[in-house]
Amino acid sequence: MSLDAMTRTRTETDSLGSLEIPADAYWGIHTARALENFPISKRPISVYKDLVRGLAMVKQASARANRQIGALDAEKADLIDRAAQLVIDGQYHDQFIVGVIQGGAGTSTNMNANEVITNIALELAGREKGDYAFLSPIDHTNRSQSTNDVYPTAIKVGLSLDLLTLLDELELLRQSFLAKAVEFHDVLKVGRTQLQDAVPMTLGQEFHGFATTLGQDHQRLTENAYLLYEVNMGATAIGTGITTHPGYGTAVLAHLREITGLDLDLATDLVESTSDTGAFMSFSASLKRNAIKLSKICNDLRLLSSGPQAGFGEINLPARQAGSSIMPGKVNPVIPEVVNQVAFAVAGADLTVTMAVEGGQLQLNAFEPVIAHSIFQSITWMRRAMHTLRINCVDGITANRERLGAMVGSSVGVVTALTPFIGYAASAALAKTALLTGRNVADLVIEADLMSPEEVAKQLSPARLSGLEAITAAIPVVQAAENVIPATDDLL
Repeated sequence: MSLDAMTRTRTETDSLGSLEIPADAYWGIHTARALENFPISKRPISVYKDLVRGLAMVKQASARANRQIGALDAEKADLIDRAAQLVIDGQYHDQFIVGVIQGGAGTSTNMNANEVITNIALELAGREKGDYAFLSPIDHTNRSQSTNDVYPTAIKVGLSLDLLTLLDELELLRQSFLAKAVEFHDVLKVGRTQLQDAVPMTLGQEFHGFATTLGQDHQRLTENAYLLYEVNMGATAIGTGITTHPGYGTAVLAHLREITGLDLDLATDLVESTSDTGAFMSFSASLKRNAIKLSKICNDLRLLSSGPQAGFGEINLPARQAGSSIMPGKVNPVIPEVVNQVAFAVAGADLTVTMAVEGGQLQLNAFEPVIAHSIFQSITWMRRAMHTLRINCVDGITANRERLGAMVGSSVGVVTALTPFIGYAASAALAKTALLTGRNVADLVIEADLMSPEEVAKQLSPARLSGLEAITAAIPVVQAAENVIPATDDLL
């Protein structure tokens, strides 16, 4: 770009006065004022591409509806329609430059969209940017609309589109855990409750549980997505529909459904829908649920892989980077750690959404910008976190089979599987003996003549211990002589 092109400007005027706008900019004076007023996040709305697409879809649907009801002539409606489609297709996103955090209930975002789409349309018509006498951002591109119905509708459309990519990544992660469940289906390990040894299970069962948890979250997120499908287009300022044609609401909904492919519906009470943002709070809560449960899984992965010598050391996470600037050879579980931190951020964002929803007053909630930013950021970070967890961690996890086998063999927890056959009292005594002597539980049972070697082997098989093979009946409890099982005092 030449120096002349960079310094050339055009003059635009609003009710507050005039400003010089860069000649090549597709945005205009309203966007320029927002840049001056809200240098807060230093993050433009274009970082959330589906929000920008949602805005363009709303503008396109409105242009088609206005043409249908006769509120906009065919030439102008077609120009706006074509310009909006270019934005939907991913072009001109760099022109959506207002900060994601802004006052004014989203007016700056709506005007940024109006100005960009209008100036694209003017170029399509062979006219200069800023020729608003021919095509106006407010009188034409914003016809039959208000920020107060455009902005929340665009947020809902954008979030619905963004969610689809999150659900795709969540399903891929679930499948990754399922693949590990199959790979580890025959690997016995000691289960734990309250960080204490419990009863045996398979590593495959543990990973299958992770997959099931993620599958449940997929269902909850899908269900809560429908909360976003109720929109308030046609409500304009406060829900009364002032300045709109009676047929606009029905027409714009039909076009928006066709454009987005979403099963959208008009709110039955537009006044209530314009002031209430509870749907965002419920949707944010479902994201938090997913994030927290994913974080719990990452806690387990870090604990199971701890060591490698002085920890659990049951599984190996892929080594991704050197773990210390002072301790040679140290490798840390950095991928689960970053997912944990994303979960913390999502939980914090959910609190922000909750407070913003509560802060609304009377006929409008002025805090939808921070609601939108919080939820879009949560979806974006979670999608990326799931991707790196799958690619850089879960897919490469291996089991320390020998260590796991040795731990099961020496675990007193296996005696629980024998209680239906030898009774609780004998099992408890044997458990104490095994702990004090370090001996194998199976050997003690056989020496005490409580069960035959064949029966012990059968009941302590991997299939029985993990519950994969049901125990249909218990043999009669063997009553051993009192002197068969060593008393604890005799061992001290």
